[in-house]
Amino acid sequence: MKTNKKTIIFAFLLVTTLVISGCGFKPAPPPRYNVTLEIWGPFDDSTTFTDIFNNFRKIDPNVTQIVYKKMSQDTYEKDLLNALASGEGPDIFLINNTWLPSFKDKLDPAPAQILPEQTFKNNFVDVAADDFDSNGQIYAVPLTVDSLALYYNKDLFNAAGITAPPTDWTTFMKDAQLLTKFDSSGQIIQSGAAMGTADNINRASDILNLLMLQNGTQMPSAANPRAAFDQIETNGNNSFFPAGNALDFYTSFANSSDSNYSWNSDMHYSLDAFAAGNLAMMLNYSWNIPTIEAESPKLNFDVAPVPQLSTTQPVNFANYWGYAVAKNKVIPTPTSSAPKGALPENDNVRVQEAWKFLTYLTTQPVQNSAASAASSNPTSITGSQPQNSQATFDPAWDYLQETDQPAARKDLIEKQKDEPMIGVFAEQNLIDKSWYEIDPDDTETVFLNMIDEINKGQATTTDAIKAAVAKINQLTGN
Repeated sequence: MKTNKKTIIFAFLLVTTLVISGCGFKPAPPPRYNVTLEIWGPFDDSTTFTDIFNNFRKIDPNVTQIVYKKMSQDTYEKDLLNALASGEGPDIFLINNTWLPSFKDKLDPAPAQILPEQTFKNNFVDVAADDFDSNGQIYAVPLTVDSLALYYNKDLFNAAGITAPPTDWTTFMKDAQLLTKFDSSGQIIQSGAAMGTADNINRASDILNLLMLQNGTQMPSAANPRAAFDQIETNGNNSFFPAGNALDFYTSFANSSDSNYSWNSDMHYSLDAFAAGNLAMMLNYSWNIPTIEAESPKLNFDVAPVPQLSTTQPVNFANYWGYAVAKNKVIPTPTSSAPKGALPENDNVRVQEAWKFLTYLTTQPVQNSAASAASSNPTSITGSQPQNSQATFDPAWDYLQETDQPAARKDLIEKQKDEPMIGVFAEQNLIDKSWYEIDPDDTETVFLNMIDEINKGQATTTDAIKAAVAKINQLTGN
């Protein structure tokens, strides 16, 4: 009995020691998958992402291929909707910041363990949360955000004796008057500012949105989608009409009997007029810098922050895109080129890997002194952003340098803000606003029609705005 007892104790100790030491056996590695990610967008070439894709595939062996397809800008939304309806569209695609209300049911939000809401808010400018964060879930992530800035012709400013671009709307009006020139018959031969009309001003509806937001107009939100910007506001004993004031100011520049008159519907398109040197000021986005430079390489122009109504509460208007993940995509049949032993892709794996890539692409990289270990260990389908195999490589910064676009990430705005031209747009992203649009295309038409009605004398300001509110509420079913 003593011998048996000693044997049992020895066996127990041996087993315990082997268990603690691992018995020479390595734990089973996490399962490896064979995932191909297809990305659609209407702007960039696939070569823009070459280094980013290659680096991510090194650190996440679950993703064996990433394919980027540049789509036609003219038919992008239609092509995208048709592809998503068939279940055979992309895994990842760009959506405009106004598209979430109409695309939400087609998207898989970020898993909370991969991209927590607070991480998103810590990384990106505030407007991104307004547009892509719905009830604590993140539906898209931006690489870049764009906002309106003041383009101005430096030669025309110098000739008029104006030493600096205007920072407020009062100065803007005075400068526009100085810079506008007429011939003997009263026709405009040099415009001080492209403001006032709808069809021949690039992004006219966005400019009107900017003025409405700066005036404090209460626009629809996800919590309250009903439009009510036809309301008169009160402040103590004073009453004012924010949307009406904005519309009157905008259209005054196309009113020949107004001192602001500097533009009309017979003028050339605003981008062409500016490139030709016949327009002193226009409001536009950074994406038109290459357009102007290509059309008129010798034009002496610069950009400045958009004029403000209030220096203590500055506001700008955002127009940008974010990457989202498609819901319920049909998984293709595995090919013979799949890595040996890899498990076939499934929808849960696809969504998780897509969001790990987007988190890697857009957020601040995880700094890891043992980065080389990350590239040799397969990543599981859960957990946070994959560790970066190159501690100094920031995919978002790489993209911005390649494309010369303003940053969406707050830390990168700090790096960009002193750069010529693009720094103006980047820094203004911190004050960007937007509003909840159920149908952005129809809403834009409503705003342009509102401007047209004033220009043509077909409606009063109050009636035009009331009609616009009714049409927008009809779109939303309110």
